[in-house]
Amino acid sequence: MTDDPSTKYWYNLKTGAVEHGYESPSVDRAGPFDTAEEAARAPERLAENSRKWDEEDEAER
Repeated sequence: MTDDPSTKYWYNLKTGAVEHGYESPSVDRAGPFDTAEEAARAPERLAENSRKWDEEDEAER
């Protein structure tokens, strides 16, 4: 595997498509991911991260 993000997989936030490399504008992409399968699970990971951050914020209050 390479560390070059232009050769990795991305999740397109607008279309829901998994992309290989820089196919869409950066504002529309989440990633990079090493595999297409990881990229396809991006919405789940983003939701989980958001939930964790909300819990951390709440604990700090």
